[in-house]
Amino acid sequence: MSSSHRYPIGISGQKWSDKERATWLDQVTIKRSYQKEVVTKLTLLGQHFDLLQYGALSYDTERYPLFAIKTRNWDSNKPTVLITGGVHGYETSGVHGAIQFAATEADNYSDTFNIVVAPCVSPWGYETINRWNPNAVDPNRSFYQNSPSEESAGLMQLVESLGGDILAHIDLHETTDTDELEFRPALAARDGIDYDKGMVPDGFYLVGDTDNPQDQFQKAIIESVRKVTHIAPPDGEGKIIGEAITQEGVINYPTKKLGLCSGLTNCTFGTTTEVYPDSPRVTAQECNDAQVAAVKGALDYMLSVTQRQ
Repeated sequence: MSSSHRYPIGISGQKWSDKERATWLDQVTIKRSYQKEVVTKLTLLGQHFDLLQYGALSYDTERYPLFAIKTRNWDSNKPTVLITGGVHGYETSGVHGAIQFAATEADNYSDTFNIVVAPCVSPWGYETINRWNPNAVDPNRSFYQNSPSEESAGLMQLVESLGGDILAHIDLHETTDTDELEFRPALAARDGIDYDKGMVPDGFYLVGDTDNPQDQFQKAIIESVRKVTHIAPPDGEGKIIGEAITQEGVINYPTKKLGLCSGLTNCTFGTTTEVYPDSPRVTAQECNDAQVAAVKGALDYMLSVTQRQ
């Protein structure tokens, strides 16, 4: 490894075998309850939305059912908006921001849009506060045919079952200090490559699609979130997490090529939010609020586009 943060599992320069993956899994522990903190909230929301179980993780089907909620006045003539959270289970505000949006704001947009929310795509990752699933696979690099991730495959099946086109997909994420302290070193060790330490941005930013950037859509989200929390500045090279910014608080990735969740549909408007919960300038609730503001900014922009047409 080129960094002093040498990961304790594996041999430098060698990819993990099943032995190293098993060693990694053995040191993972349950730290919180998906049933108590997520499923309970979704059950209550089932009084106002259609609650769908679209699968269950084979690791423990009783413990890890996969849920989504849909607005009830579903109409095939309305455009459909997909909101996802918890693709990386450790990114807490992605999960609870999605639930908060459903509880407080979704009804305000349901006359115009069909809205489906899958707030916790990776419940095992949520409980263990982990980026990967138990097989040391990253669900957010696994949205492609014959996916190695049950979590990703389940969400893709849900989207297919909806029928019709998806107008927009907002995928709610966080960038945390543990990205550099744990997850990127683990990734380098797993893949037998050097780990080069990066910088965690202090603030909110977005990841758009290189092939469909939708700059004005991204800008509208940034302006909405700015009312709630601060926007991440670029580093001295004009970059965020190693990528050149395209405008304030926005970078682009080739989402389909990388197998990212935000690239799983052919939506017109797509983005990935990134909140920084470890900043001394924010609280956990403000992080949830930022996620809600991002979704609202996206929907308000699409409403304005529709009204102009």
